[in-house]
Amino acid sequence: MEKYTTILHRAAHRHGGEAALMAKISSGQQLHDSQSKTDDRWLAEFTKRVFQAGFSWKVVDAKWAGFEAAFWNFDISRCMRIDLDDIEKLTTDKRIVRNPVKIKTVAPNAAMISKMSSKVGSADKFIRDWPKEDFMGLLEYLQKNGSHLGMNTACYALRFSGVPSFILSKDVTAALVHAGVIDKAATSKTARRAVQNAFNIWHEESAEDFTTISRILAMSIDG
Repeated sequence: MEKYTTILHRAAHRHGGEAALMAKISSGQQLHDSQSKTDDRWLAEFTKRVFQAGFSWKVVDAKWAGFEAAFWNFDISRCMRIDLDDIEKLTTDKRIVRNPVKIKTVAPNAAMISKMSSKVGSADKFIRDWPKEDFMGLLEYLQKNGSHLGMNTACYALRFSGVPSFILSKDVTAALVHAGVIDKAATSKTARRAVQNAFNIWHEESAEDFTTISRILAMSIDG
């Protein structure tokens, strides 16, 4: 497996040197909100990323005030009680993207967040206290206990909330193959364990968080 320094040097060579590379990395990370979130804000975050998956992010962003109003500002207890009448109304509500499959994710994701909160006091604490060396475990938890929170959807929600996250995008996957970690997209448990192990090693080598390492990986490969 390639050393972190090898990957860093390749990325720096492609982006005008290490200083220029790190400036790009830092600029991108300023878009992420590292502040703690209340339970309703976590439901809002997960909902936004679910609706953006496979769809125009700009359209969802433009309608977001409508989403907030339509889903009662993502009040957890109210969203947990979404019933068939609510779904029928929401699927005709022009304030939001009227995708019935995605609308139906809000109630189970609210229930998941409520469960997290009941365990440790808040979903935010549950998520941020999850051991970083088992990030894949957190993704598996969200996928198993939530609705439509697949790996990349969950990763975007976590990263935009300031949780150090790797995202297995096309470029990151290509970089992981180039580095000798996997030989194709990490869809199996064995491959995902290999990815987690690689990020843990690179974190130890560099002291950088998973977001930074992930972005450097992506920038080390010609897109």
